[in-house]
Order: sequence, then C-alpha cells, then structure tokens
Amino acid sequence: MPEISRFFGIVVTMNYNDHAPPHFHVRYGSQKALVAIETLAVLGGRLSPRLLGLVVEWASMHHEELWRDWDLARQQAALNRIDPLE
Repeated sequence: MPEISRFFGIVVTMNYNDHAPPHFHVRYGSQKALVAIETLAVLGGRLSPRLLGLVVEWASMHHEELWRDWDLARQQAALNRIDPLE
C-alpha cells in the first residue's frame, strides 16, 4: 500500500485499484481507518476525535491531490506524495 503522506506519526496510504467509494487509509499506532475523499467521513475503523480532526484538516487542504492520486491508483500508476500537515 503506497504511502502518500506522513505527519505527526500519522501515515496516509492509498491502495492500487481499491474498491469504491474513493478513499484513503490512515494509520496511527493501533488506530486505523478508511476515510472517504468526497465527504471526509470515516468509512471503516476508528480514529480518536483529535486524530480525526488533524486528518480532516490535512485532507481538506489537499482535496484535489487526493482525487488525482485516486485516479492514478485506479490506473495502477505511481502515486504522488502529498505535503504533510505542518
């Protein structure tokens, strides 16, 4: 699963040719979740409120880049790194 960003110990990945709806994966310690690109809702797993807030802030800033990476992943192409939250 290619890593597209990492910040504050949070690892964001995206699978090639993954199932709909468009989403990305988040890992932080033992917490894991799938987050929808369109709505930024948690589709599966669980994140603490603080962690979810950081992920939503980051994803909101990089919404277009997430869509581009989703399209690339569907084509089995190399994904682009996305700047971390600072």
